[in-house]
Amino acid sequence: MRLIAIVFFVQAAFVWPAWALTARQQFYRAENAAAALKKNTRHQKYRDKWLACIEKYRKVYRLDPSGPWAAAGLYNAGLLYLDLAKRSYLTTDRQEAVDLFQRVIQRFPKSRYTPKSKAQLAKLNKPVASSRPSPAKGKFKTANAVYKRLMNSPAKQKYRDQWEKAIDRFQDAYRADEKGPFAAESLYRMAELYKGLSEVSKRKSDGDRATDIFRQVTDQFAGSAYAQKADAQLSDEKGTASTAKTDAGDPLAGIIAGSQSASDSVSEEAALLPNGLVTVKGLRFWSNPSYTRIVIDADQETRFSHRLLKKDPSIKKPQRLYIDLNKSRLGKDIQKFVPINDELLSDARAGQYSQETVRIVVDIKSFKTYKIFSLKNPFRIVLDVWGLETEKSVAQESQPALRQRTGKLPPGAIARQLALGVQRIVIDPGHGGKDYGAPGYLKGVHEKDVVLQIAKRLARKVESDLNCDVVLTRTTDRYLTLEERTAIANTQNADLFISIHTNAIRDKRAYGIETFFLNLATDDDAIMVAARENATSAKNISDLESILNDLMQNAKISESSRLAAMVQREMCQHLKKSYSHIRNKGVKQAPFYVLLGAQMPALLVETSFISNPRECKRLTNAKYQEKLCDGIVRGIRKYIRETSPTAFMKPSAHPVENG
Repeated sequence: MRLIAIVFFVQAAFVWPAWALTARQQFYRAENAAAALKKNTRHQKYRDKWLACIEKYRKVYRLDPSGPWAAAGLYNAGLLYLDLAKRSYLTTDRQEAVDLFQRVIQRFPKSRYTPKSKAQLAKLNKPVASSRPSPAKGKFKTANAVYKRLMNSPAKQKYRDQWEKAIDRFQDAYRADEKGPFAAESLYRMAELYKGLSEVSKRKSDGDRATDIFRQVTDQFAGSAYAQKADAQLSDEKGTASTAKTDAGDPLAGIIAGSQSASDSVSEEAALLPNGLVTVKGLRFWSNPSYTRIVIDADQETRFSHRLLKKDPSIKKPQRLYIDLNKSRLGKDIQKFVPINDELLSDARAGQYSQETVRIVVDIKSFKTYKIFSLKNPFRIVLDVWGLETEKSVAQESQPALRQRTGKLPPGAIARQLALGVQRIVIDPGHGGKDYGAPGYLKGVHEKDVVLQIAKRLARKVESDLNCDVVLTRTTDRYLTLEERTAIANTQNADLFISIHTNAIRDKRAYGIETFFLNLATDDDAIMVAARENATSAKNISDLESILNDLMQNAKISESSRLAAMVQREMCQHLKKSYSHIRNKGVKQAPFYVLLGAQMPALLVETSFISNPRECKRLTNAKYQEKLCDGIVRGIRKYIRETSPTAFMKPSAHPVENG
């Protein structure tokens, strides 16, 4: 027995646990996995093998986002996506590589991987030039011969390797010149062969591959004869060939021909849809002239893909973005057409693209950038679109607040006259309605009620003491989704966003105050707090962290950190003047849904532990709430003074007339 124990101890000593890996160790682990994949031609045929290697490189970055190995992890993940794109022919894989290279350039300008990333981007955008004739013509001729032999031989059509042989030949022709005269037809023939193979093999994966490549043809070679043929194939799959003829060349035509035909096709298919499909339940949006958020609600989690299509004047189609939800069907009561008509988007439309695919189409007027990510419990897909903020849009947004009907200037108008950096603050009382939040130690006390009381007190103090506009995300006991709260802050052009919560844990002895800002989680406690406030599991936090990697460039991380530090310090110091046992748990970072996508410095304040006997009594006390809010206001004031030193100086000029 002792010998076994010794052997186990020795083995354990040489196994480095996964949770203790450094970024450097993770990088070498990723290198080994990538090397093994490149040697194994059989594994290279499977997408999940590539994605597993890519994830290992991306984890290098997540382990230490500012460390010396972060850029190497992102760059090598981009290279793998490029290799994958050569096999999958999906523009989404190619775009993932582009995004990763761009992120290296933006986040690590002094890294040795930045010039490498720029070289890769230049190579992707530069057409291949050669003095020699392109080999594509010869490869296409060979592929065509193999294709004809297969089509003329029912015996050969029984064997998978014969189909794959023809597919590989067209693949070689396409790769030889991806923008040449044979590229569109080569790609189309590949899709056609996968479709034929699916009818023989009965494998859904073959049919899905055919669909993906047909879509690739419509996207990459829009307006060509083969794009129209591919569109017809896609229309045949969903049984709407007549609709496709009306809008030839438009891969979205099947779901936008008219509400009557769309609803008829859905009702006819409803009886045929198998059990277990995800139901798409609705479309919601919030907007202002420079920002729009669209949310797609579904009753279960499902995979989705998206693609941005260029404007096509020849068929009078604007620039469009579409999102496909796999294994999905439209809900009976969903609003299929949602007019938006802001400065960025015209509308959003939902349709049953195929028996098991729902497609959401967004018509675009203009935009600067966009991001798409999903949230859980319940599952929803969030599309954020940002535009270039013009002087006109700023004036339109600010004008209504400058003068109320009474003729008096609201508090925020004074702030604008003083040219403050902070003019409008959105305060978000957490939870509400059916979402009670954490239960209090005292019977009948719930987080949703306590934080609403605190938020209202804080709003009054911010208006009176700081002369800023205040917007409360809710003023009554009503339910708001987490993404709706952030959207309110963005569409209100808020300068600060403060979400008010109370902390809770099973251990009733835990107490203290802590403030969070949006970033990758730093410790297990922060992960658990984020999991509770997100109403999700700790396991899903890793999914959210991967989303954060894509949103870092938009988040005001450093400003949020500075604001959080000032609020936390002033809050605790002010409370200590009147109360004992005030524990400063410090400033922490974690991925919170409610802060995701915020375009201003944003923080989440865990005011005290509602699960602690002493702090629960304090949280229900008006005096404690007042002192707590005084501390938060002091922190905001200090932040404003640092960002705008003249903010609170009294104007020496004559008073402003209301005229």
